[in-house]
Amino acid sequence: MAGDILKVIMMGPPGSGKGTQAELIKNHLGLPHISTGEIFRENIRKNTQLGQRAGKYIEKGQLVPDELTCEMLFDRIEDEDCKEGYILDGFPRTIEQAERLDKYLTERGHKIDKVLNMSIPDQEVIRRLSGRRVCSNCEEIYHIDDNPPAKEGLCNVCGSSVIQRKDDLPEIIKARLDTYYEISQPLISYYNRSGLVTIVDGTIGKTNVTRFILSLFG
Repeated sequence: MAGDILKVIMMGPPGSGKGTQAELIKNHLGLPHISTGEIFRENIRKNTQLGQRAGKYIEKGQLVPDELTCEMLFDRIEDEDCKEGYILDGFPRTIEQAERLDKYLTERGHKIDKVLNMSIPDQEVIRRLSGRRVCSNCEEIYHIDDNPPAKEGLCNVCGSSVIQRKDDLPEIIKARLDTYYEISQPLISYYNRSGLVTIVDGTIGKTNVTRFILSLFG
């Protein structure tokens, strides 16, 4: 790996398990799991200059510009816990962000080592997400098939009602998938040109997926 620093990008549609796998890999390899959403929230919470600039866009419901998103991401991967590498989740989202990241890494003698693309049929995405339920009070998460509450409609933890979020309605999920494919396909092609993309079958079970990903890194 370039400079003995392991740099991984996780991609995959909503519901593919990429966030779960990023956390599991993080625990196995001792690498930070970095998402742009968490970076935004952390900078805004700490009221940093970057957070103040990003907050102006987020408050208006606007996308944070690529230049600012990259600036925040680069600031994060300069932290001490990233010296041995990191797992990027939700970044890059655009070709411009990917090109900026490559330029930033090249200037430091590094490069992306792997792009893991979680593959899962749309029908399974819809099943996973449309079956998700969330406690209206404590936000404990359930699934009507895989992890239902002990008492139907009631949270095991606090007894409050369990609801389906609007984002988890089938028609919303289909729209989210369309948006994801529109954004992700150019990125996958971009990284495929460098031979960095590995397809990961997201349907073989959480433990098997983790085992396969770890086997890629010896």
